[in-house]
Amino acid sequence: MLTDRIMGAFTFKKGTYAEVEKDTSFTQTAWILVAVVSFLQQLGSNASRNIGHWFIGTIVGTIFAVIGFALAAFVIAWVGRSLFKADVTFEEMVRTLGLAYIWNIIGVIGALAAFSGALSCLLAPALFVGAILGLIAWFVAAKEALDLEWVQTIITVIIGWIVLFVMLAIAGAVLGLLGVTARGVLGLFGGQ
Repeated sequence: MLTDRIMGAFTFKKGTYAEVEKDTSFTQTAWILVAVVSFLQQLGSNASRNIGHWFIGTIVGTIFAVIGFALAAFVIAWVGRSLFKADVTFEEMVRTLGLAYIWNIIGVIGALAAFSGALSCLLAPALFVGAILGLIAWFVAAKEALDLEWVQTIITVIIGWIVLFVMLAIAGAVLGLLGVTARGVLGLFGGQ
């Protein structure tokens, strides 16, 4: 059943997001999908580092990706409820956006292709198209959870992204001021 839902997300099968929106048992699966895909993305993107930096970078990157996803789901649901009186819960947003997050697996392919110069130039157009389709999947998933018209959904998601970007920029600035950087985290573990 999970493979059917993943294939439904990749093929934009009508009803797939509506099905997971209503399936409360899918909430945990959605979180697992986000965590696994985030981990695989980080695994590939940190592969060029030495083993200590690679491991810490992968773990820390995965944690931040999952927190960023949670924050995005929360903000989009909140904006939808606040601006357009959408009837949506955080869990519904997690389920639909979590399934749409599967498109981020395209980033794993891109990270692996970075190690092969010839492949990376051939895969660049495919990765770009994959990124666009992933963005479309987020809009489709959000529309299903929010139960709004397309224009309202697009406005909600864009405002949600802006709020999320500002919040993450502020968090990054605060952490930077406090000296909490990746190098500082690695220093805790004896890395350089």
